[in-house]
Amino acid sequence: MTFSTFSQFLAMGGFAFYVWSAYGFAALVVLINVVQPIIHNRKVWRTLRRDLDRAEEDE
Repeated sequence: MTFSTFSQFLAMGGFAFYVWSAYGFAALVVLINVVQPIIHNRKVWRTLRRDLDRAEEDE
């Protein structure tokens, strides 16, 4: 299938909703897979720092 105009490309031969929603869902999954480990890593480091501070206070 060839597209002669950009609007035809965006329409995807009548399947635009399915195609673009699939791309959007895939992008969302990739974004979650990037952001979630970053957030988890920050929580782990915050917990470790807090526990270390408490351990130092107990000494």
